[in-house]
Amino acid sequence: MPELTITQDPIDTHGALSVLHAATDELTQRYGGTGDSEHLHLEELRPPLGLFLVARLDTHLAGGVGLRAIGQPSDRWAEIKRLWVRVDLRRSGIAARLMDEVTARAKELGYVRLYLETGPRQPEAIAFYEKFGWLPLIDYPEGVFVHPHSLRFTRTL
Repeated sequence: MPELTITQDPIDTHGALSVLHAATDELTQRYGGTGDSEHLHLEELRPPLGLFLVARLDTHLAGGVGLRAIGQPSDRWAEIKRLWVRVDLRRSGIAARLMDEVTARAKELGYVRLYLETGPRQPEAIAFYEKFGWLPLIDYPEGVFVHPHSLRFTRTL
C-alpha cells in the first residue's frame, strides 16, 4: 500500500509550484480567465504567516494546499488557497488529510478563524467543505479579494 506523506514545502520548490500550477490550470479550465491569480502572491504562502503543504503518495505528487494571512494582523485570520488533489486520487481521503493538516498548522501559527472560497462550477468542493463543517457566509473580510461569483466559507479554530 502506498504511503501518503504531507510536508511543508517552500512555495518556490518544484513540487509546491507543480501543485499550485495544476490547481490554477484546473480553475482556468473550469472558469476561463485568470480568476484570483493576480491577487495571490507567492510570498503570502511563505512562513512566518503562510505556508504550502504538498501531499505525496510514495514519492509522487498527489495534491497540496496553501495558507495565507488575511485581514489585520490582530484579527489572526487566514485563508485556505488552492486545495487540489490529482484527479485520479480524488475521493481517496487526501483532501481531508490536507485540510486536517493545514488546519492544525493554522492553529499552531495562532490563527483563530479560517476562510476559503470556491466556485459554482466546483460542486464536489462545495459538498466537501459542507461535509467537513465549513459554514457558508456572504461577506468576506474587508480588503480581501474574492471572485464576485464565488461561494465563501469560514471555520472557527
